Amino acid sequence: MGLFRASSPVAVRSSAADPVRVQPAGKPASLWQDGFGSLAIRSLQIILVVAVAAGLIIGLRELTVVVIPLLLALILACAFAPVMAWLRRRGVPPLGATLLVLLVVVTILAGIGWLIVAAVRGQWGELSTKAQQGFQQLLDWVSTLPFSIDQSQIDQWIDSATDFLTSAQFGSGAIAGVSAVASFVTGFILLVVVLFFFLKDGPQMWAFVLRPFEGEKYARAVRIGSKTVSVFGSYVRGTASVAAVDALGILIGLLILQVPLAVPLAVLVFLLAFIPFVGATLAGILAALVALVANGWVVALLVVGVVVLVNQLEGNFLQPVLMGRSMKLHAFVVLIALTAGTVLGGIVGAVLAVPLTATAWGIIQVWDGPATPARWARRKHRTDERAMVSGRGAVTARTADGKAAG
Repeated sequence: MGLFRASSPVAVRSSAADPVRVQPAGKPASLWQDGFGSLAIRSLQIILVVAVAAGLIIGLRELTVVVIPLLLALILACAFAPVMAWLRRRGVPPLGATLLVLLVVVTILAGIGWLIVAAVRGQWGELSTKAQQGFQQLLDWVSTLPFSIDQSQIDQWIDSATDFLTSAQFGSGAIAGVSAVASFVTGFILLVVVLFFFLKDGPQMWAFVLRPFEGEKYARAVRIGSKTVSVFGSYVRGTASVAAVDALGILIGLLILQVPLAVPLAVLVFLLAFIPFVGATLAGILAALVALVANGWVVALLVVGVVVLVNQLEGNFLQPVLMGRSMKLHAFVVLIALTAGTVLGGIVGAVLAVPLTATAWGIIQVWDGPATPARWARRKHRTDERAMVSGRGAVTARTADGKAAG
């Protein structure tokens, strides 16, 4: 039975000095060795990888109360790693340095929350009055439209909104909001505790993780750890610096234009700056809406101009200088990462998506050496790449030794 056996090639001779070997017809040695079989094997491998990745993502989403504080604590520990190293070099004990840095972090986070709450409580009455006036102006404008919208329709819309606010559905949403607040408090406490141990015993923890590795695998793991700390730390410090300058510029503009809630809006600009592209846009829209309600459309347009000016300053000067090489990602990659992070993790996923993607790319860049990327990510045809980017004619296919093929 030769159905699954490899057949030997048959040699025929066209002349005494010119033998020609011909492969006999028949089935291959195995049904998995032909082209379709290789495609089936590769498809099964892809399905298994996707299934494992999907299971991992689902598991992480179920454990967000643990996973998100853990990631945030890791990122903050990387950001404050230079401060910890500086304190230890000055002879500060590990516990004292950890408590000092942790106190600074908690104070900053609590200060941000206090600024928002205090400013909103102080100006909420004025803003609510302005909002009611703006809503009434909107209704008056609607009545002047060319198509007919009578007062009964407007009253029906208002009654529908009132019924929703007093319905059981809205009540269940409020209960869900209370549950979210409880989860936030739990996650924040866990974040502080995990950050304490990362700051105090982070190097010892990483040394323990590296124990199973030897030789080149150990060197690679060391490079991965160093690159992760470097990228996370540089990203957070650079983004925080850019966000602080943005918030200060917009705060000055809002105070000059006498827009209410200037301090909370500036704090919101600072926080949303950690979401590239989208965050600045959302903060600008919100500031313009507050100005529109409180000060009219002229001031709202001026606020839009201030936001655009600050964003241009950030994109063309601050980010290249302060961020440096900490996040060398194409804008297309950033948008895809933001979209995926938002779908999987909401706002927190959008905040974490870019630093995680930048860290993954940084790890690829040191996979085979301190300055040697993984083999598949290395530039192999620099001349052809430059030609494609510049659009100078057709790209010449080249062989491994650099000579033109064909």
